[in-house]
Amino acid sequence: MRRSLCIIFGIITLASIAASSFAQTIKKESLVRDGIYVKETIKEREPVPYPSLREADVMWSKRVWRVIDLHEKMNLPFYFPTVEMQDRKSLIQTLYDAVKKGEVVAYDPDVDDEFTTPMSFNECETKLGGGMMQVGKNDDGSPKTQYADPKWGDIKEFLVKEEWFFDKKYSKMECRIIGICPIRIYYKTLNTGEENADEENTGNLTKVKTFWIYFPEIRKVLANTSVFNDNNNAQRISFDDLFFFRRFDSYIVQEGNVYNNRMINAYTLGGIPNMEESERIRNDIFDTEHDLWEF
Repeated sequence: MRRSLCIIFGIITLASIAASSFAQTIKKESLVRDGIYVKETIKEREPVPYPSLREADVMWSKRVWRVIDLHEKMNLPFYFPTVEMQDRKSLIQTLYDAVKKGEVVAYDPDVDDEFTTPMSFNECETKLGGGMMQVGKNDDGSPKTQYADPKWGDIKEFLVKEEWFFDKKYSKMECRIIGICPIRIYYKTLNTGEENADEENTGNLTKVKTFWIYFPEIRKVLANTSVFNDNNNAQRISFDDLFFFRRFDSYIVQEGNVYNNRMINAYTLGGIPNMEESERIRNDIFDTEHDLWEF
């Protein structure tokens, strides 16, 4: 019941702000210092290093894929702001800027999720609903194009690929994230191609995997990007902290298996069986750790 109420609250929150916050504007730099002091701490942070890990230390491991639903109240810091601001960014804006600056490499999710096929920045921008779009035709009949900003508000989920393992050196179960993929969810629109013509909503809800990012490569960027803190605006944490301390809500949608790593919805029917299978996989991971001990 509590989880359901959180989901409903998150949906209402997003819907109430959608009309104003989804508008894309060109970011301008402040002409004066917008604050009472210069914020430098977050810019100097380094990712928390992982403990050393050898192959001989890994007694057991399982690979899973999970979805972070940004409608959840706990996950709202990943979603907002949906417009660019001076002192903070959303997670998708952070990943987008990192790809644009060449700090990380984006990989094509339509090929596989094993980081085998790099994508160009223009391809990533198109997947996000931005870039050069046809808005009509010129007098000579040639296509008339116009630049469109990426639709940050359409990114409503993140697919996370991670590895759970038992480290016998430290005698505990640990998890390390391998990759992260933004998922764009939107209604398809029909553009007639005529100038000044409004786009028509076809009513078809579309879910698109935009691009994969190798997580160890993006950690430095995430560690230097602050997240809004409702309780204390002077003490912000970073996106890397949210992932490292697992301060997000999610559910498993896939596990490593002999059937080409098929997803849960490929062998279960309906939402409730999917949730039950997801919980079973999660419980199996923690039961494995529990069974290694004797009391």
